[in-house]
Amino acid sequence: GAVGVVGDDFSARFEKRWQAFGVDLQGVQKAAGKTFRWACEYDSDMVERTTLKTELGVFEHFSPELPEAYKRAPFVLLGNIQPKLQEHVLKQAVRAKFVALDTMNLWIQTARKDLLKVIRSVDLLTLNDGEARLLTGKWNLCDCAAAILRMGPTYVAIKKGEHGSMLFYGKEIFIVPSYPVRRLVDPTGAGDSYAGAFMGYLARAGKVTDKLVRKSLFYASAVASIGVEGFSLERFEKTNMTVIEQRVAELTKMTKP
Repeated sequence: GAVGVVGDDFSARFEKRWQAFGVDLQGVQKAAGKTFRWACEYDSDMVERTTLKTELGVFEHFSPELPEAYKRAPFVLLGNIQPKLQEHVLKQAVRAKFVALDTMNLWIQTARKDLLKVIRSVDLLTLNDGEARLLTGKWNLCDCAAAILRMGPTYVAIKKGEHGSMLFYGKEIFIVPSYPVRRLVDPTGAGDSYAGAFMGYLARAGKVTDKLVRKSLFYASAVASIGVEGFSLERFEKTNMTVIEQRVAELTKMTKP
């Protein structure tokens, strides 16, 4: 189930594209005005980027409200929005047994107190290496992770872009590489598809163990690698679980001694 808001410029054609993935859209609100838009220009390395424009549109006054069916969802991903809105969603998710939180440097800098409050209430925090350093004031990623775990989560996943990710829990460290992409088209949304695939794997498993959390990162890496090979949803619309499983198998083989 998806929770969000779109404007009256969001056509039925777009809705059908999402529904084709099997996404439940009853949690998506429709409001008068324009849908959120963001544009950027990537550097030649396709890592660093410059924001060209951000148009909040109907998102400016958005308050996420969960349909009754969503309130019983056992797995909840709090997407990258204002921490107070994340907290508002979390209060409605009365049956959640595993909650993951995504955030970014903007909220770390402008809403730190509210963000720390949400972090205390989740099971996993996912963020990139720069954000981990900004949040903790430390440089070494092991020190960053230790500081974040003390904030409350059981797990912290630190993403390092093309260099993969690091999962920390207890005294354990688990490293998963990025799937080597031969043709990079558009990295926009890679972190979102990474988090979505991670949660999707756990939801399919129906339970959470350390082993399953580690395995989910392979699926996250595989799915994110597919998304960046095209613009927007292009590659996702042409893929299937066979392709995903193949990449997971290749990643698993790559990491075996």
